[in-house]
Amino acid sequence: MKEVNPAPLSPEDEGPRLPGFRTWRGVYLLVIGAFVALVVALTVFTRLHA
Repeated sequence: MKEVNPAPLSPEDEGPRLPGFRTWRGVYLLVIGAFVALVVALTVFTRLHA
């Protein structure tokens, strides 16, 4: 008989399945970078228009 449920992949072996990203580290860096850019932009706009 064939095995119905193959062994699950470990979290390190499973990629994010997003185009352009091979690892979760790249996704995390993009999200953190976007957050930092947003905070910097809000700071700059607040100082320019205050």
